[in-house]
Amino acid sequence: MLDIAKRHSCRRGKIEISYLEWDSPKDRSEREGFDQSSHVKQPVLLLHGLADCAVVWSSLGAHLIDRYHVVAPDLRGHGESSKPDDDYSSEEIIADLEALMAHLGWNQAHILGHSYGGKLAAIWATHNPQRFYSLILVDPFFVDKLPSWLKITFPLLYRVLPFLQGMGPFTSQAAAEKLAQSLKQYCQWTTLQQQAFRASIEPKPDGTWGSKFTKAARDRIFTDVMQQAGLTKPLAIPSLFIQPTKGLNRTQWQLKPYRRYLRNLEIERVAGNHWVFLVNPEEFNQAIAKFLNQLQLN
Repeated sequence: MLDIAKRHSCRRGKIEISYLEWDSPKDRSEREGFDQSSHVKQPVLLLHGLADCAVVWSSLGAHLIDRYHVVAPDLRGHGESSKPDDDYSSEEIIADLEALMAHLGWNQAHILGHSYGGKLAAIWATHNPQRFYSLILVDPFFVDKLPSWLKITFPLLYRVLPFLQGMGPFTSQAAAEKLAQSLKQYCQWTTLQQQAFRASIEPKPDGTWGSKFTKAARDRIFTDVMQQAGLTKPLAIPSLFIQPTKGLNRTQWQLKPYRRYLRNLEIERVAGNHWVFLVNPEEFNQAIAKFLNQLQLN
């Protein structure tokens, strides 16, 4: 899967944004000879969740490449992108994404976000809806603002949340992979899951292994995302909500704010857990492609 995608980067000031691009040489050469308005393929931007990286979208990117120009960045603090000590507000990260779109020559895109990436996409859509052909939310993190006193629970959450348990440190790569296979997102240990996990860890200077996702990014993003509301006004953007059968969003109460603010919303249930794109990629990919293809037909 990974050999289909090419890794590139762009800069925004001191920040380097690394990204994967699913785009054939033929499409690229044709695009260089025409204006943006003449592109056949519509752009799709994929945003991963906390502690993940762009590689989690390998299956979806490969599935969409025939009809769409797909890009998945490593958000700052993750993967191969820059990891500053500070500046992890949603405003800064959205500014990174705006810079990436400008670098790609995109005025609009279909924008998909998972978990934290979903809440980030919702905040972005609320403040800059003209960037969106469509909004796709994959089991997003709690979209409303949470009370500030909950910050005292963060140390406990850091220890128990599955996506943070893979941060390490570990004595070796083998030890890291052994732990990963006990986590929900990697429990089948498929080729896709192995690729995604291995892309998220690295050897450290002291000889241990750990996540490329930094503690500074974890602490600051967590504080920011818990204290912001993702949706605050009605949006007419065509929207799809992927609701995994064993995901975070299982009740009508949890779906209520999405129904309230997203006036053009479809909800699609897909078998799987919070990381449905890793544990049931075939059904997930089909659901995304169906939604996007219907929009092109309308």
